[in-house]
Amino acid sequence: MKVIASSLRKGNIVELDDKLYVVLNAESFHPGKGTPTTQIDMRRISDGVKVAQRYKTTEQVERAHVEDFEHQFLYQDADGFHFMNTQNYDQVTLQADMVGDQAAYLAPEMKVTLAVYENVPVSIELPQKTVLEVVETEPTIKSQTASSSYKPAVLSNGVRTMVPPFVGPGTKIVVMTADGSYVERFKD
Repeated sequence: MKVIASSLRKGNIVELDDKLYVVLNAESFHPGKGTPTTQIDMRRISDGVKVAQRYKTTEQVERAHVEDFEHQFLYQDADGFHFMNTQNYDQVTLQADMVGDQAAYLAPEMKVTLAVYENVPVSIELPQKTVLEVVETEPTIKSQTASSSYKPAVLSNGVRTMVPPFVGPGTKIVVMTADGSYVERFKD
């Protein structure tokens, strides 16, 4: 299926020279003069080689037909990350390089979406937000103003992020899985 380059998003699968690539990042540039372009960073699924391509924004790109299936994360071991299809209970194992940096946000029983091409998983998509607990942070200094003064914190998954001054150790917060940024305090 052909789509315009500017419509591609992270996680999409494209076919280029009879090989499949997963889109890691897609950014459109609109200069004051000249043709708008879209820069696409991709990883070849077969061997993991990263490629950067630049297209005119309206250029056609072949998007591979993949099916998305909901899976539940079970556990991680030396073989990789194990997931179970929620419809037919089939189990799938993904290698660490396919999961990448997102591995820190995987929690037991978390629902994820796996893109499958010809019965082979090619990419994983986590929920946009997840709840984590702050395990370590600096104490708040009284003279700090509330506006835009964030402090470093370590979350229960080991990831470092910046949180507002009122957040202390033991506080559950909502973070974005894409970059680990603070969204809000978790409400039970």
